[in-house]
This record gives sequence, C-alpha cells and structure tokens, in this order.
Amino acid sequence: MGRLFGRVTGLLCIVILLNACVTPKANVSLYHQLGGEPTIERIIDSFINEIGRHPTIIQYFKEANVMHFRTGFIQHMCALLDGPCKYTGDSMVQIHTGMDITTRDFNIVVELLITAMNEAGVSHVLQNQILARMAPLRSEIIEI
Repeated sequence: MGRLFGRVTGLLCIVILLNACVTPKANVSLYHQLGGEPTIERIIDSFINEIGRHPTIIQYFKEANVMHFRTGFIQHMCALLDGPCKYTGDSMVQIHTGMDITTRDFNIVVELLITAMNEAGVSHVLQNQILARMAPLRSEIIEI
C-alpha cells in the first residue's frame, strides 16, 4: 500500500508541476480544449465501465443510481473545466461522508479515471490539467 500511495502521490506532484509548465491556449477553457460535453460524456461513460469491472471499487457504488452519478459527474466536470455548466449537486463532503474511502482505493479510482481519459483520446497534457483541477478535492473524499 505504501508503494502505491507513493507512486500515485508522486504522479500527482508531477502532474501539478507539469501543469504549471504548460502554457494554456489563450482564453480557451479546458472544457473547450477537451472537446466539450461529448468528450466529457465519453470519459465518464468509460470511467463508469472501469468502475464496474473493478471488484474493490464497485463496492462503493453498490447503492448508487448510476444515471444520477453519470449526470452529476458530467455536470461537475463541465463546471470544473470552466464549461457552461453550473454544478448543482451535493458537495464532495456530502457525497463521500460515511463511505470511508481509503487512500489506496482513492488512488485506484484516479488510475481508473486516467484509463478512461486515455480511452477517450485525451492528451496527457490535458489529462494533467484536469487532474490538477481535481486534486484539491482529495481531502473532501478520503476517509470522511
């Protein structure tokens, strides 16, 4: 578990550093650089499939309404990437309180999201920028 945590933590540090070195396209949001809602939907659909195939992570979703999760995550990612959406769902703390998500399982979910972005054809530069936007949410998700 320590090796995985170190690996993912190191990966997140590299992502943040690389993101700082990347010059974003002038006045073009991450949402538009990514390709907008169609690409976000492909990422989320692939991510849901990845979750469904993972024996440990699927346990966190056994009570979830998949369509509600899908809709909320699309809206959340759209807003997070400066798209035209406004996220109106519950906060990350409200959603994850009581789930007791471990650091190990959180890191696995990050890897599943990276796999989904790869499957959607998202460049590593954009993946790094997306992960950098999501990284501050970590403390609102793990073991709360």
